[in-house]
Amino acid sequence: MSTPPSGRQFELSRGEQRAVVVEVGGGIREYTVGARPVLESYPLGQMCDGAHGAPLIPWPNRLAEGRYSFAGEEHQLPLDQPEQGNAIHGLLRWRAWSELEAGAERVLLGTRLLAMPGYPFALEVSIAYELSDEGLSVTTTARNICEAECPFGAGQHPYLSAGEGTVDGCTLQLDAATRLLNEERHQVPVGREAVDGTPYDFRTPTRLGGLQIDDAFTDLGRDPSGCTRARLRCPDGAVVELWAGEQYRFLEVFSGDTLAPARRRRALAIEPMTCAPNAFRSGDGLLRLAPAQTLSMRWGVRLED
Repeated sequence: MSTPPSGRQFELSRGEQRAVVVEVGGGIREYTVGARPVLESYPLGQMCDGAHGAPLIPWPNRLAEGRYSFAGEEHQLPLDQPEQGNAIHGLLRWRAWSELEAGAERVLLGTRLLAMPGYPFALEVSIAYELSDEGLSVTTTARNICEAECPFGAGQHPYLSAGEGTVDGCTLQLDAATRLLNEERHQVPVGREAVDGTPYDFRTPTRLGGLQIDDAFTDLGRDPSGCTRARLRCPDGAVVELWAGEQYRFLEVFSGDTLAPARRRRALAIEPMTCAPNAFRSGDGLLRLAPAQTLSMRWGVRLED
């Protein structure tokens, strides 16, 4: 039997819930409850497109010109978004991840990112995916295994499924007071604005209509547990909720307008991120991991009853 483009498939199930985690990139390929997709998937026989479900490490989103300075040294990364002149979504999306633990409802994958041109640091990374009565939870843990402090950011790229329709008919609730403003070429932040009085104020449920979004939001409201929550109410009546823990200070929202035609606006990406886009250059939310320092962060998603 041939190996699919996304490598080994780790299937999880609990009651009506089913999830598929993949070897290539360590991402979530599929998550359904009964017949209803919670996250937009990609076919078994195809490569991951649009970063569907992928972890974004050691930085999320775009890094303008792939160039940054850290501890007095200049670094240059390959440009994997050459049309915009960016390095994008980190260095682990196409790496093979190893199975560390596996069960019917939980799988733990791990990989090591060793020193390379542009990122002369080293990380040990693991991601646990687990199904429970509360839905799918994802715990990412990173440890600095080199002798120097290293720059770090993390995110993940789930697409909340709109069901049979498009996001145009969906209503979004997202408790974020501030939107980051992007410049045109690299699409990285150059400022901030309060969402009050703008089309991007989703603090009360707001219909998306034809609004095109590819923006980061911050100043996130949180519940007593420290989690921020976003809810997408879809035309079929289903509500998909994403939550993110305190380490995730930013949420990128992407309506999928630049995806392949068959994919456009079929789902809404809501990406938990520890830092802003371009943080390796701007420092906005950038984490600095000391040698041997370990950091864990959690997010999750569920289909509301």
